Order: sequence, then structure tokens, then C-alpha cells
Amino acid sequence: MTPDRRSFLTNAGLAALAVGTGALAGCSAPTRTSPGAPPAGNALSIPADSIPVGGGRILDNANFVITQPTAGEFKAFNKMCTHQGCPVSDIQGTDIHCRCHGAKFSIADGSVTQGPATTGLKPANAVLEGDQVKVTA
Repeated sequence: MTPDRRSFLTNAGLAALAVGTGALAGCSAPTRTSPGAPPAGNALSIPADSIPVGGGRILDNANFVITQPTAGEFKAFNKMCTHQGCPVSDIQGTDIHCRCHGAKFSIADGSVTQGPATTGLKPANAVLEGDQVKVTA
């Protein structure tokens, strides 16, 4: 028996709705960690001797800046400037610089040393393990 027009359209509409609902569920935003964070349960490692005492290093392959304010003391921060989200560009003396608008941050604690940023860099965990500095968000 051939379905009538109304039954056909009703069934076709329900089928489309079921497929559409599944498609929308597949488009939901994935669960994410903070930008630049290592994958959950993992740590990023870099050689401790690549971080100068009284300075730091901005990582190219991750969203971190790692500093060594005093010998053997390592700090890590998210490298995105809190003013408008530009990555910090360089380290001069005891300041981490953002070239986009001139903000500066302390290598010791990530606090603002010169605006326009009003909030310090977001800290991460940096731990010396052997000759490696391990960073976790």
C-alpha cells in the first residue's frame, strides 16, 4: 500500500528532524583546556639551561613564557597579553614585553609593570625535574 501524501510528508519531516538533531549534536563545541595548555595529564618539558637567569624564553611551540628570575627559580605564564590577546613578543631585562600596545609584565610574577594591560599574565606551574623544566597549566 502506498502512503498518502500527508503521511509521506509527515514521515519525511520526522526523519529530517531526527537526522538534523544528530547532526547538531555532532557540532557542539569540544571540551577545551585553556589556550596553550599541554594536553590533560601531560607536561611540556624544556631544558632548564635554555632559560637564562634573570630573563626568560617565549616558547614558539606552546602558549607559554618561562622565566628564571633568580638561579634555580622557574616561573611560567600564558604568553597571551591580557590587554587584547596578542602574544608577548620579547623579554628585556626583567620585563616581558607585548609589542602590540606596549604592555610589560614582570618575569618574577607576571604582574603588570606598564599598561595598558591592567591584569597580569595568567600563571602556569613550572617545576624543575632533573635538567628539565616541566610546565603544566
